Amino acid sequence: MDNAVALPNRLQDAAPATLTGRLAAMPVRAKLSLGLGIAALAGVVLAMTMWSSHGDYKVLYANLADKDGGAIVAQLAQMNVPYRMSEGGGAILVPAAQVHDLRLKMATAGLPKGAVSGYELMDSARFGQTQFQERLTFQRGLEGELTRSIGSLAAVQSARVHLALPNQNGFFREQQKPSASVLLTLHPGRTLERAQIAGIVHLVSSSVPEMSPKAVSILDQSGALLTTGGESAQAGLDAQQLQYVNQIESGYTKRIRELLEPIVGADNLRATVTADVDFSQTEATSEEFKPNQGTEASIAIRSQQTSEQGAGAGGALPSGVPGAASNQPPIAATAPLTGASQPLQGAPGATASVGANGRREAVTNYEVDKTVRVTKNASGNVKRLNAAVVVNNRSVVDAKGKSTQVPLGTEEIEKLSTLVRETIGFNKERGDSVKVINAPFKIEPVTNVEAPFWKSPELIDLVRAAALPTGLAIVAVLVFFGLLRPAVKTAFAPRLPAPGTRIDAVVDDAQTLEALPAPAYLRQLEGAKLLAKDNPAAVAGIVRGWVGGQAA
Repeated sequence: MDNAVALPNRLQDAAPATLTGRLAAMPVRAKLSLGLGIAALAGVVLAMTMWSSHGDYKVLYANLADKDGGAIVAQLAQMNVPYRMSEGGGAILVPAAQVHDLRLKMATAGLPKGAVSGYELMDSARFGQTQFQERLTFQRGLEGELTRSIGSLAAVQSARVHLALPNQNGFFREQQKPSASVLLTLHPGRTLERAQIAGIVHLVSSSVPEMSPKAVSILDQSGALLTTGGESAQAGLDAQQLQYVNQIESGYTKRIRELLEPIVGADNLRATVTADVDFSQTEATSEEFKPNQGTEASIAIRSQQTSEQGAGAGGALPSGVPGAASNQPPIAATAPLTGASQPLQGAPGATASVGANGRREAVTNYEVDKTVRVTKNASGNVKRLNAAVVVNNRSVVDAKGKSTQVPLGTEEIEKLSTLVRETIGFNKERGDSVKVINAPFKIEPVTNVEAPFWKSPELIDLVRAAALPTGLAIVAVLVFFGLLRPAVKTAFAPRLPAPGTRIDAVVDDAQTLEALPAPAYLRQLEGAKLLAKDNPAAVAGIVRGWVGGQAA
């Protein structure tokens, strides 16, 4: 009876009803698995939370100067792009998907420009530095200041300045003059005009004492020398002249396209114009002489001289052969250019007369017309224009909707040539030429080579962005099924009955479960029952003896 009562009690103790009791009844190994699983799952959740809050950021620029960093941050804020600074401010982080686009946009804006040190180098002078170090520091600071000034020009992307400052000694004749070299990197598509180049030369030469403007050399990024010496002129056309020629050619080409594209179509026309421009300057001086012609009032007299001589006072004496003619006084002399002669001085209004030994001389000098003409031809005159135009065949659609290419007729080509001549201002005397031809355009089919989908940048970016959350999700699944689930299953698994008991399944089932093997004391008890049934007298005597012994 005691064993029968103790068996239900043991069953109740082996199957605790509360969660705390079940957890406490778990084996030590299951408890460790449960704790590790919960800790690992919490770490996965924390990592997912941090990744979702910060996102995938990559380095845009690192190790930037403060000025460049501030300019880049301001540009990112203007573009509404999220960014983060690394610890210490050494790098700027942006979303990984926008790194390459932002670098291209920053390069278009000319950022970063790079740190250039100027006179602030003098602020960090060390104690005990030599004179050579002081001169070198001053030279570096001066080069940096000139670089900053030149780099502020709109057409200049970056600049470098090299100064050659020789040591000065006490001998004036042996002193060397300083010189400078400037390397410019211009923005794509931009050039420097002559005035700008001269301004850079003047800026550098004025910043260094005793430096001549001829000692400054300026080069562009292609290695072309932009400055010229005073001894020889630059061969060929300079940048400004080339730009002028390009403007002329582009202007004429644009006129041709605007006139012919509505007729033949935008994709059916190719035109180009070549201009021969004369940039030489000539100056001519000419003098022209003309006779002094015109009426007496318009004749200009330079000088006039008159000389007269006469003998005796009184009237005129007759001279010559006696007769009527010799007894009359002579008439006044006349000059062929001035008309009537002027009367002699002494008797105004009277006719002058000279005696037989009288003498009269008159000398008159007249001005000669002179014209001095100075002619200076303008620079940049167009000497010749050559225009070439290619027109595609005309597209004709038949009744069935099929398109065919038909060549243009001679009359149509002549009309187009006439339009081109009028557009460019054709001048036959200066040798202009216009050529318009008709030819079929060869359009090669464009073959799009598509890369495999697994090589597409979008898929690669998607995989990179999803790699971390996918890995964390896999780790969470492994932790759940490898650690948490077995531990929980162990905690809530039903307990086995105590040995020696029989449990029948009576819930909607008539099946009887197999009983466990009976313990040894139960088998002995069954043997004692069989002995008492077969030999009750012997069993009674044994029992009587046990009772009698106890009583004694």
